[in-house]
Amino acid sequence: MKRRLIVIGNGMAGIRTVEELLALAPDRYAITVISSEPVVAYNRIMLSPVLAGEKRFEDIVTHPESWYAEHGVTLLAGFTVTDVRRKQREVVLADGQVLPYDRLVLATGSTPFIIPLPGHQHPDVLSFRDIHDVERMVRAAAHKKRVAVIGGGLLGLEAANGLLKQGMEVTVIHDMPHLLNRQLDPEASTMLRDTLEARGMHFRLGVISAQIVHGATGEHLERIEFKDGSELPVDLVVMAVGIRPNVALAKKIGLQVDKAILVNDTLQTFDPCIYAVGECVQHRGALFGLVAPLFEQARVCANHLAEQGVSRFVQRATATTLKVSGVNLYSAGDFTDADAETLVLRDPAGGVYKRLLIKNDRVIGSVLYGDTNDGVWYFDLIREQRNVASMRESLLFGKSEHEEATPG
Repeated sequence: MKRRLIVIGNGMAGIRTVEELLALAPDRYAITVISSEPVVAYNRIMLSPVLAGEKRFEDIVTHPESWYAEHGVTLLAGFTVTDVRRKQREVVLADGQVLPYDRLVLATGSTPFIIPLPGHQHPDVLSFRDIHDVERMVRAAAHKKRVAVIGGGLLGLEAANGLLKQGMEVTVIHDMPHLLNRQLDPEASTMLRDTLEARGMHFRLGVISAQIVHGATGEHLERIEFKDGSELPVDLVVMAVGIRPNVALAKKIGLQVDKAILVNDTLQTFDPCIYAVGECVQHRGALFGLVAPLFEQARVCANHLAEQGVSRFVQRATATTLKVSGVNLYSAGDFTDADAETLVLRDPAGGVYKRLLIKNDRVIGSVLYGDTNDGVWYFDLIREQRNVASMRESLLFGKSEHEEATPG
């Protein structure tokens, strides 16, 4: 008789865990996936092209209904879990259903952080997190003109680009003096800003929002007021200022939670029957928001569930790209190490900027703007921690230059 596995969450980490498990032990579990979203699994990182009108939702679906049926997976889409009775090993749904389990995987993901400004609860203040948010933005763009995107990070710029493509007048508000302050230095950030301004995007940098003001009737937004006394007229506000691990259920059922759900190297919580993967997880002090570590967690978790030996989750360097068509940006590794040496290549005329961080003759971080062809090579150097002392002089010129300079 098959054991019963319930996965709470149908996002990229949860469904990848199911996929990996089916590849290892297709007949071991009767699998049920519960999703609060009323849709099948989709590629969340491709929401930006959908918002920009470059793709449709159908184009980013990764697992259509037929996939669940073919693999014997029960999908409960549009259902909310209200409780887990750990002693009885039962999951309780909002509609009263009680589902027994032998193993449980929490893949509850994250929730968008909304700055609690006065006025933030107005219906025209949106987040950018799922397909529902995208649909709301597209509908709003049809009859609203001026939008402010609060947040000058990757997600904020992707939202701003999509809304610009929808024909809106877009202003990005960022409390730091330059965009992508976690990935770029001021020089590279200025190049990016110039590119986006040439496309019609506006910016208010280094300002702190004080409140979001609506009209006398409360029906429509009027403006954002800043702490320096200035203001910006708006019809719509999108907040893209970060995410918070969704740990409400884990806390309610008594699992160990710090910033996120604490797991060991095999992605188990302190309840050995319950695992957790994805953005809701905290492993050895770290939180996760990029796809690569989420997929690695899924692989390790599935391996453990299949009981086919023990693999362990090991944190590795990650890479990010800005999904704005025509803008090439690739960032990887660590930029927080003050002791690292910086190598920079600048070609303002060509719109190219490269920055490498070196420590102990090893690349620990890289940012490429304008020319990202060598991004994967630099990323490999970071992950493999190769000694680059012999190629320092040609390192900034990329892989091909190094190969030409290397005998044999």
